[in-house]
Amino acid sequence: MVDWQSISSVFLDMDGTLLDLNFDNHFWLEFVPLRYAERHGLTLEEAKLHLRPRFQATEGQLEWYCLDYWSDQLNLDIAGMKAEVAGLISVLPHVTEFLDHIRGLGKQVVLVTNAHPKSLGLKLERTSLHAFFDNIISSHTLGYPKENPGFWTQLGEIEPFDPKRTLLADDSLAVLRSAQQFGIEHLVAIRKNDSRLPSRQITEFLAIEDFRELML
Repeated sequence: MVDWQSISSVFLDMDGTLLDLNFDNHFWLEFVPLRYAERHGLTLEEAKLHLRPRFQATEGQLEWYCLDYWSDQLNLDIAGMKAEVAGLISVLPHVTEFLDHIRGLGKQVVLVTNAHPKSLGLKLERTSLHAFFDNIISSHTLGYPKENPGFWTQLGEIEPFDPKRTLLADDSLAVLRSAQQFGIEHLVAIRKNDSRLPSRQITEFLAIEDFRELML
């Protein structure tokens, strides 16, 4: 599916690409509303109805991914709550095989994530995936989420890359569109980003069920 000889840099998303998005979906859609309901004397459904538009209003913005922002907005210890359910953090199937494979090919391998540094640190501690990467970049250090083409410009300042020889794998279509607009040539979408949900039908980009398909 990929001509690896034409690729020098491999940029990989974390949540929903390398890690099972079930953790984040459960956290934001169930656990946060539960704690919010307890704090404000609401039913779980009332809390979900209250939080849903607040979450939607920040989608695609850096605030959506910022644990400190949501701790202030909701008066909850979001980072501490993530640690409470950290047992749900898991690596998607065949990820480590793929990481071993591309490192063996001598590629520049970089983790590019919108995850807040506190969440990133927790997940890397639980999974030990940091050992596979030449660099790890959080959008919070660059000032732009990956959905904003400015992210890729800033990324190139600290991790130089040739867009025509770069592969990005991500489960977010908005992020892939942003990278495409910037000129990144090789784009791969993840269909099975949450182990508890059905695979998604994606036609806009080359899409894979798991990383074995990129090792053929």
